[in-house]
Amino acid sequence: MLDISKLKLNDKVDLSKYKSMQFTFQKDRFLTFNKIMTILGIVLFAILFLPWTQIVQGKGYVTALNPSQRAQSIESAIAGRIEKWYVKEGQIVKKGDTILHISEVKDKFFDPQLLTRAQSQITAKNFSYESYIEKVKSLNFQIEALKEERKLKLEQARNKLMQANLKVESDSIELEAEKTQINIAERQYERTESLEKEGLKAVTDLEEKRLKLQNSQAKLVSQKNKLLASRNEVINARIEISSIKANYQEKISKAESDKFTALSGQFDTEAQRTKLETEFSNYSVRSGMRFITAPQDGFVNRALQSGIGETFPAGTQVVSIMPTDLDLAVETYVDPIDLPLLHPGEPIRLIFDGWPAIFFSGWPNLSYGTYGGKIVAVSRTMDPKKGKFRVLIEENPEEEPWPDVIRAGSGARTMALLDDVPVWYEIWRKINGFPPDYYMPQDSNTNENKNQNSKK
Repeated sequence: MLDISKLKLNDKVDLSKYKSMQFTFQKDRFLTFNKIMTILGIVLFAILFLPWTQIVQGKGYVTALNPSQRAQSIESAIAGRIEKWYVKEGQIVKKGDTILHISEVKDKFFDPQLLTRAQSQITAKNFSYESYIEKVKSLNFQIEALKEERKLKLEQARNKLMQANLKVESDSIELEAEKTQINIAERQYERTESLEKEGLKAVTDLEEKRLKLQNSQAKLVSQKNKLLASRNEVINARIEISSIKANYQEKISKAESDKFTALSGQFDTEAQRTKLETEFSNYSVRSGMRFITAPQDGFVNRALQSGIGETFPAGTQVVSIMPTDLDLAVETYVDPIDLPLLHPGEPIRLIFDGWPAIFFSGWPNLSYGTYGGKIVAVSRTMDPKKGKFRVLIEENPEEEPWPDVIRAGSGARTMALLDDVPVWYEIWRKINGFPPDYYMPQDSNTNENKNQNSKK
């Protein structure tokens, strides 16, 4: 058995009668094996040249296409204390339905008559504001009346000044006339005196001329006094004009000062009234916030706060709600190396968790149980937690619709169908760790050409 002896067994025993030895010594068996291997090699070689569809795989979950249709947590805008629940988990609610009633926990808002008292303060401020308005109107009328009275008084004083100037002029003329008269009287007196010395005139004539001369001198002095009095009247008229201007300017200034004081009070009252109205609006809005309502039709997922009498600060999430009317989408994540291969509008295949599917990578037409989708958006930034880029996919209306019973949050696998390459090229790419072939979809190329032509 160990082939130690030089004696051969087949020299003493005839082994040809055994079937195993007959098969061993048969030389045709190698021909059959060679044929099988040759055929298998040809088939494998031919497979290397078959078309292979490159894919980019990703894993994600079902979500809503529109942000407003995704699950949301309703927060309380104010701090409060739970008073009563109007819903329970799993209940369908309509938009505007009351979910929770809370009460105030801040002493500033404890007063049950807060809105009534605030409205009373606003009413009082309105009366004060209207009083200031009427006072300003009255002062405006007073100012206008003072200005009109000043105008009339000045006109009267100017008339007096004009009369005084005319009187001065008249007195000046009369003074000149008196000077002429006294000159005549002096010449007559001198002539009569000469004649009297010569004996041609009587003494009575001389005394008459002397009296006439003295009368003329007296009239001249009187006329000078009258002229000085007229000039004093001119000065008094001018002083009166200045006095009228000063007096009425003082009165008008005081009225305007009162007016500006009233305006200041009016504006201050208006500011206080606006502040009170703002507070009243805030109180009204805050009182409405004591009842937390559903922002849209939805399904109550979970009560995040529980019990009666529990207090919480402002901004606390109290209940989670999922909209009932939503357009489903799939949110998947791909590696950065595959990001340049994905473009909005490209088709994609999906496999939902819980739905059996058979997928042949490279031959998607032979797959079963997959659903069609279309890329909606490709993120421009990387998710820091996952280290991948987010891709949003919607249902392809040209293919079989997605199952109605899938829910947001269900898992999904995605296969983006890329370019068709030979099998040998795909094997070579996988061995070397190269990414799938980069290409631009036809629609993108068309859009780029249009943009370039428009720039030209």
